[in-house]
Amino acid sequence: MAHQNHKPLDVGIIGPGMIAHDLILPAVFQLQRSGWVGKVTVCGTRPASLLALKDNPEIKEAFPGQDFKAMPDPAAEKATQPGLYKALLEELDPFQTVIVALPDQLHYQVVMDALEADQHVLCVKPLVLRFAEAARIERVARERGLMVAIEYHKRFDRRSLIARRRYRAGELGDFVMGEAKMIEPYYYRCSNFQNWFTTEFTDPFVYVGCHYVDLVSFITGLRPVQVSSAGVEGIFPNGRKGYMWAVGRVRFENGALLTVTDGLGYPDEGAGANEQCLTMFFEGAGRSAVLKHNDQFRGVEYAYLEPKSAAAKHFYYVNPDFFQYIPYEGEGLKPVGYGVDSVSSALKTMSRLEARAAAAKNPQAIRQTACQEVNQQGFIATPANSWTNELVHEAARLSIQRDGAVVDIVYQPEPGIRLKEV
Repeated sequence: MAHQNHKPLDVGIIGPGMIAHDLILPAVFQLQRSGWVGKVTVCGTRPASLLALKDNPEIKEAFPGQDFKAMPDPAAEKATQPGLYKALLEELDPFQTVIVALPDQLHYQVVMDALEADQHVLCVKPLVLRFAEAARIERVARERGLMVAIEYHKRFDRRSLIARRRYRAGELGDFVMGEAKMIEPYYYRCSNFQNWFTTEFTDPFVYVGCHYVDLVSFITGLRPVQVSSAGVEGIFPNGRKGYMWAVGRVRFENGALLTVTDGLGYPDEGAGANEQCLTMFFEGAGRSAVLKHNDQFRGVEYAYLEPKSAAAKHFYYVNPDFFQYIPYEGEGLKPVGYGVDSVSSALKTMSRLEARAAAAKNPQAIRQTACQEVNQQGFIATPANSWTNELVHEAARLSIQRDGAVVDIVYQPEPGIRLKEV
């Protein structure tokens, strides 16, 4: 039953791929179960992908009796249908929620179309790859009183929140040097990644390294001022060329440096789901401090009799923090973790926003005020409070295509990027 302080919103998910299976749909179904979400529709271009999502055994076990409307209907359609998401936008009432879970280079147009249809938006990271696109999204959302959230779920990891509080309380000193790693599994190369993760569109630093660039700014409040990125190319099984590995270096406005190593190459036989970590060093008052997050190994090891899926292993480092299904007092299973918290926080905020607007004489003014409050709080990533990330993405793409050339980020007279003069 809905609480008085929120209004259940219908949700349209555009993109039925891996992140929809692993995080987005379970988080949305849990919100539907608890009265925060109304109808759920998932739109894709390939009926087979929608059918795989509908038939996902874990989701069916966790949410007995819950289902989504598929566009197109995989029982009736077999051919691909690009652009069908526009029909979804036409079906939704205004001021509902659209979740964009598509390859990086497709985000901008779909987000803009959703805003033009008067929909709140949650977009998987990175929002877009160019600052000008982020600035336009921010302007249109502000004018229309719409909330745009970016799903940087590492912000919701309790490790990150503890670090943000301790840093901003002055207990760690000034950030001076750091390194991070995010190496995704090798088998990603055999997935749908090979159809879009190509050199002309994206690379590992932009795709997953953005998590840690965003996280360091989230913890410290520092802005990036310089980027260099270099990659190692490889060939996908379908013959397309992509950056399989990349390393980026980001300098922040206080002179601090962060190096981020990324790739599609964690061994499929390895005990972890991937390799990820963050180390930050600090200085102050004649001494130094350090923060070290080992995000790959979280102290939980399992050895199974038989793995349940092809991606599972007999010996496994279980991550209890990002996403897990657990037993609870209700029917089925409950998804928990900071990934779920990230999706839930954005959608609940949109739901509360619409409850305030529904009770107001001037709903447009209320929506604009509520969105501004979210931007200023700086907890949920929005185009208004995380736009420096898009400058990093744009600089990194320019740099990697020039084999690691240094690119400056400038903020005056207008934000932008430029190749460093030598």
